[in-house]
Parts: sequence; C-alpha cells; structure tokens
Amino acid sequence: MENEKKISKMKMSTQDAVWGYVFLSPWILGMVFFMGGPIIFSLILAFCKWDMITPINFVGMDNFVKMFSDMRFLHSMYNTFYYTIFSVPLGIIGSIMVALLMNQKWKSVRLLRTIYYLPSVTAGVASAIIWMWLLNPDFGLINYGLSILGIKGPQWMADEVWAKPAFIIMSLWGVGGNMIIYLAGLQGIPRQLYEAAEIDGAGMMQKFRYVTLPMLTPVIFFNLIMSIVWSFQIFTQVYVMTGGQGGPADSTLVMVLYIYQQAFKFHNMGYASAIAWVLFIIILLFTMLQFKISGGWVHYEGELKK
Repeated sequence: MENEKKISKMKMSTQDAVWGYVFLSPWILGMVFFMGGPIIFSLILAFCKWDMITPINFVGMDNFVKMFSDMRFLHSMYNTFYYTIFSVPLGIIGSIMVALLMNQKWKSVRLLRTIYYLPSVTAGVASAIIWMWLLNPDFGLINYGLSILGIKGPQWMADEVWAKPAFIIMSLWGVGGNMIIYLAGLQGIPRQLYEAAEIDGAGMMQKFRYVTLPMLTPVIFFNLIMSIVWSFQIFTQVYVMTGGQGGPADSTLVMVLYIYQQAFKFHNMGYASAIAWVLFIIILLFTMLQFKISGGWVHYEGELKK
C-alpha cells in the first residue's frame, strides 16, 4: 500500500514537472533562438569578416588586433570609462541622499516618491528629447537659469569639453530607480539598532555612519554592480542626442554606439562582434572585481565573520 502511494506521488511530481516545462517552453525557446543563438553567432563572427552580402571569411584574431590601431575604438573606450567613472558614483550618492529624504514621515512623501521615480520609467528616447531642449545653448532652460544668476551657460552638446559632462548630468535624471531600492533597504533596517545607538549617545551623523551605511551596504553593492553594467552600455541617449554620430568630434562616441556604427553603418559585422565581446569581457572583469573586494565592505545582517 505504501509503495503504491509512493509510486502515485512520483507520477504526480513527474506530471507537475512536465507541465512546468511546457509552460516554460515559450521562454526557453525564446531564450535559445533569440538570445542564445545570436550570442553564439556573434562569437563566431568575432573571428570572421562579413559585410552581410559576401560570404563569411574567417580571419582569426585580425579583428582583435585591429582594435589596438583603431583610434576611434580607443577613443570610444576612453569616453565610456569617463562616463562610468563619474556617473556611477554621482548616481549612487544622489540616489542615497534622495532615499534618505524620502524615508521621512512627511504628509506628501508618497507624492514626492512618485515624482522622483517617474523619470526612471520614462522612455529613453523621450528623456533624450527633453534633455536636448533643456541643454539647448540658445533657449534651453538650464542656460536660461544660469543667465538669471549672471552666468553664461556653456554650449553643452556643441562643445567637446562639455558634451560628456552633459550626459553625466543627464544620468542623474534617473536616480529615482535606485532610490526606490535604497528606500526599501532603509525601511528594512531594524529600529532597535537606532535606539541602541541613541542610548550610547550617537547623533544623527554617527547613526548614519555606524548603523545606516553598514546595514545598507548589500543594497549599495547591488546598485553598484547594476549601475556599472548599464553605464558601460549607454547608447540610446547618445544616439538620439548626437544623431548617431557621437559628436562633436567623437567626444561622446561610446563603445555601444561604435559597435552600432561598425555593424549597421559600415557593415563590418565581424569587427562589431569582436568589439561587443571585448565590452562583455570588460563588464565581466569589473563585476568579478566588485565581488572579489565586496567581502571587505559589504556587511550582511546575521553574517558571522571568521
């Protein structure tokens, strides 16, 4: 009798597993054909020369060797690193500050949270068009505000010096997305820790330094990883605001835009695939580095240190 029950349970579990895979099959097939397939194909193309018209020609490591003498590629890498180095820390600091403000018990705090979060869900093209108007050197709102203060505004997107800072400033437009995650982290910190700190005579800054920041480090670590990944892949804003050129004088030419140009403007699909894999390796190395050094500054609640 017991054996029959076990057999029936096994049959039911097998049927459940089969039906589970049946319902998952659209996603699995989509993953294989629309993501897995192109990934493998791009890896093959990275070692080939192909213009989408003539037959594929295997060239070995030529595409990777070419990068060292391609000044536009090196310049695009510099621009991408420049953007990441400045936009990621500013975004993290800005989103934490906003989250601390939105964690207060104000009457209109829910409305303010919504207002801060809305830009992060706005379509990238729409945001880029808005910022093209804001940064317009002649009638843009930013330069108009500076003129009221007696400051002559820069040319922004028309100036090689100010073009990259313009995109960095624009990146702060979407701090609301990370703000929501930090807000959840702040509300998950036990109140007893603050009460214990107050008993020990800790002030506002001491509580922030010794309670809030250590408890928030897992969230900071997550947002740091995601911010670095997304900053290396910036494309939409640069494409829309520079007409796909990365100007002026390639001052905003980032790696993903250069990949797009090589693939769909110059039809160098092999070279574009090689650059894409180099970008993937760079992001992977940065991510692995962050995981490597995270043990020294990321603290998890209830974790026992050896």
